[in-house]
Amino acid sequence: MAPASLRPLRHRSFALALSSSLVSSVGTWMQSVALGIYLTERTHDPIWLGVLTAAAWLPAVVSAPVGGVLADRWSRPRWIQANNLALTLVASALAALALTHHLTPLWACALAALDGLCSSASGAAWQSLLPDLVDPDEVLAAVSLSSAQFNLGRIVGPVAAAVALAAGSVQACFAANAASFLAVLVAFAFVRAPARPRPEGRIRIVTETLHGARRAWSVPGCRNPIVAIAGLAVLASPFITLVPAMAILVLHAGARGTSLLVTAQGVGAVVGAFVLPSVAVRTSRVAVLAGSVVVLVSVLALYALAPSLGLAAGAMVLVGASYLGTLTGLNASVQIHAPTAERSRIISLYNLSLSVFFPIGSLAQAALAHHVGVRVVTLVGAGAVAAGLALVRVGAPGFWRAMGPAEAVATLAD
Repeated sequence: MAPASLRPLRHRSFALALSSSLVSSVGTWMQSVALGIYLTERTHDPIWLGVLTAAAWLPAVVSAPVGGVLADRWSRPRWIQANNLALTLVASALAALALTHHLTPLWACALAALDGLCSSASGAAWQSLLPDLVDPDEVLAAVSLSSAQFNLGRIVGPVAAAVALAAGSVQACFAANAASFLAVLVAFAFVRAPARPRPEGRIRIVTETLHGARRAWSVPGCRNPIVAIAGLAVLASPFITLVPAMAILVLHAGARGTSLLVTAQGVGAVVGAFVLPSVAVRTSRVAVLAGSVVVLVSVLALYALAPSLGLAAGAMVLVGASYLGTLTGLNASVQIHAPTAERSRIISLYNLSLSVFFPIGSLAQAALAHHVGVRVVTLVGAGAVAAGLALVRVGAPGFWRAMGPAEAVATLAD
């Protein structure tokens, strides 16, 4: 019998969707690394990296809820294909501009915005499709595998980009990303999902989004993860943004240290994706979620205090595993509790919560780090999450229980 973490792979459609997404993740990380290096070498001004990040994230404010509405109305596999076709064109345009030496920082950021628009529009469709491709008791494992493929792409993509860039070919990274989206287009032609009732009447984006928000707020298993991810995005998630500052300014390890810390997080996340679902089978999904948050707070503090690059990388492996356990647990709760008719819209609101509050937290912590240092800011963020956990335990003891079925949550002490 396959381990619990791998059991979703016995479903052909899920295996096809996951494998093509892995190929796409590798291409995405190749393009991301290449764009960052291109902007740095072209402008010698780090502000362009901030502009690029904002361009990639801000479109989600509009496209995530719109994509959720459309994914609830149309075939989710076909909606994913449509967006990947658009992403193929965007990456191809980047490659063509680079090949003809017409790529400028403004063009790079404009195309990054289009990339972010399409990616966030299809994100809810991909996540809400997962429960349709596996059995109900395999949703957490499916979400974990989805996160694992993204983090595996985080490991493989930069290495592949380094090889291409060593040959002096930034356009090869963009072309590889375009080809990776084509792999998704082909694979999803063979993905089969159960038929769903189609909403009648014309599309009303605002009305249907608000209806989805009301439904999400009325279901604690959806409301609580959306609130939790907002808090974590502001207080804990900015450690990702501050990794270069930790490596270069604090640990004096340069680009090598930055790469090592990013890779260490990816390795931890991949390991967590394969280990935590099996732990959840023996305990409960909610116990793993709550435990992951507690561990995340502890290892973030260790990471902030690490006196050397080696110890920081070791702590980052644990951060990667616990961060993945936290996000997949919250995501799985939304997918399990969201009513089928509104699932994509509700998941899009969960994604929107992360997409809005993560940049806010990153900007705030980066500004504070300029004055008090990265170590202090990371410690304060971890401490604030710990304080939040204590308040939830006292003021809302059923907060975690609401995110899992009664028989699972019964094993979790109040």
